[in-house]
Parts: sequence; structure tokens; C-alpha cells
Amino acid sequence: MDGKLAVIGLGSIGSMALWQASRLTDSVVGFEAHSPAHGRSAVGGDTRLFRMVYRGNPSYYAILERSRDLWGELEADTAQDILTRCGGLSIGTADGSYIRSLLETTRTNGAAHEILTRGEMAERYPQHNLRTDDIAVYDPNAGALRTDRAVTAAVTAAQANGAQVQTHTPIDAIQENTHGVVVTSGEKSWTFENVIVSCGGWSQRLMPDHLAAATETKRVFLTWFVARDAAEFTPDRFPVFSRLYEDRSMYGAPAVDGVTVKATLDGRGTATPDPGGVPRELTTAEITETTETVSEFFPGLIPTIVRSDAFPDLYTEDRNPLVGRFSESSRIYCATGFSGGGFKNATGYGHIAAYEALGKQSFEGLEFVRPQRFKTG
Repeated sequence: MDGKLAVIGLGSIGSMALWQASRLTDSVVGFEAHSPAHGRSAVGGDTRLFRMVYRGNPSYYAILERSRDLWGELEADTAQDILTRCGGLSIGTADGSYIRSLLETTRTNGAAHEILTRGEMAERYPQHNLRTDDIAVYDPNAGALRTDRAVTAAVTAAQANGAQVQTHTPIDAIQENTHGVVVTSGEKSWTFENVIVSCGGWSQRLMPDHLAAATETKRVFLTWFVARDAAEFTPDRFPVFSRLYEDRSMYGAPAVDGVTVKATLDGRGTATPDPGGVPRELTTAEITETTETVSEFFPGLIPTIVRSDAFPDLYTEDRNPLVGRFSESSRIYCATGFSGGGFKNATGYGHIAAYEALGKQSFEGLEFVRPQRFKTG
């Protein structure tokens, strides 16, 4: 055996699983096809939103709570500022489906929140150009996660705990046998007791056919703008936000670099056959819709895209991730398919994956993320 656990892919989830596993054993190895937080992975783009107020499955809340605590632990372990705690806004029409479903979930799981009228929003957050029937839900526990810093901090912390890291080592195949799992890269191979597959858009080729068929790699693009008055968009004055109507949708983060404000169209992922060849340039239609939306939402931003990029991520049919073993008897565990929304929960899912893959603990109430839901036959 070359170790108790291999983690394939050290991006959003894999880096956190490696860190958590390194707390349990010094016999863990991480494999990364490039380098951690490389510029073409789903980690790219500087920031991701962390929110405790959301719409959808209330079962996510326990993972969010665990993730929030673990982000703090990672910061303490590495002396890095990773989560900028600036609060968050969810904006929509008072009687619209977005706010209605968000409040339904929030009241079910008990997340702290505050409902802001249009007048209260205009007074507290004048950066937003509101429609006449707008309201907002304020999340005091929300913030902006620094993605590159988070991933590199987790990998560094894991190495300090004794984990080994193999960079620039793309994995070609994984094969179970009676002894364990053989991991192959070119002419080299290693054998581990268990393996976690967490390589995002590159996971399909390492998954069984029925799981690969239930997933699709998509291109997600991000855009940034310069403020007319940068002081209006600093984290202490401008919370992260998500704004959704039938005809317009956008999310974003404050100017964590002191210069550029992230403001990006929501839900515009498009299928891409090759995660390594995602087109980085925006189309004319993407540029037009983005600048039109920014012009309506934010008069304080100059409506010219000053920076943009695009990244691959793996989506599942039901938009819930794949977290668990390929089968009940398998030694291969997957933590992938986060469908464009996994980073806020990366520490929580990394914790779950590490503990379950090493047989240290099992977690209940996660049927909605288990790969077995796509079982055939």
C-alpha cells in the first residue's frame, strides 16, 4: 500500500478533503493534474459567495453550519483571511417566487435573517437601483470567500500535517482489486486503501458509466466592473448579493481588491465537451446582456467589462452533488458534481468525504447527494 487514502483533484472540494484527512492520518496523498488553484479550474475567479440564507432543500443548512465553522478553523490553522464577513443580500420582488421560496426555506431551517423594505434598502444600500416592488432579505452570516487563498491554504495545512502532494500528475485511470485501488498516471501507479475522486469537470472519465451519464460539464463565466466611486463598493459598505427576476438575474461580491466589483449573470452555464478547452472569451450576447443588466442594477458601476473569464464545472441532472461511494462495497468515493454552487460548502463536504472515505464516521440525512440515487436497474 502507498497510503490509506488518495485524493484525486485538489480544487474546491479535494483540497478541503485532503486537509481534513490529514487531521486523521499522515498516510494520505493528493494528486493534482496541474497545481492547486490553477487558473483553469472551477476555483478561478477570486471569490465565491458564502450564504446561510438560500432557497431549496433545508437539509443543506446543517452542511452550511459545519462549513462556516470549518472556514474559521482553516483561517485559524493557516493565519489566512479567507472569509470576508460582509453580510449578504437576496433581492427580488416582494410577491415573486424567488423571495417567497427563499423565505420558506429560511423559516424552515431557522437561519438568521432580516427583511428589508425598498425604503430600508435605499437608505442602507443605495448602490442598488431598485424596482418599485423590490424587497431584500439580509443574511448577517454571509460573506465572500477568497477561493485561491482557501485552496492553497488547505493544501499547505495538509502538508504541514504530513500529507503528500503530487502536482502535475494527471490520473489516467483508477481500478479496484482485492487489495485496494490502483491509481495510474502514465507509466506510474500507486495502490491505496481508498480513493476520493474530486476533480470537478474532469471527474467523468473516472466514474462508472451510469454516473457519468447523469452529469454534464458546463462553462461558467464571470465578469468584473470598475466603480465610479470605489469607496461605495468596499466590503464594509457593499454586501455580497444575489438578485433574481424572471427577466434579469445577477450575483456578485464587493471590491475585495479595492478596485473591481464582481457582478455576474446567474444561471448561464452552457455545456462544454472538453473541460480543458473551455472558451475564455465572452460572446457578443453574453457581453450585451451583462452590461445591460449592470446598467439597470448599478448606476455606480461603469458599464464596461474590465475583466472576464470562464471556467468548467460538473453539473448533475438534479443539481445536487455526488458525495459518497460509487457503490456500497466500493473503495472509491466521489465528491464532485457541485453544479456551480459547491464552494461555500467546500469545507463541510471535504469533512464529510474525508471521514467517510477513511471509515471514521458516517453521516445521516444525505440521501439527496448520494450517488446511489442514480443507480440503474
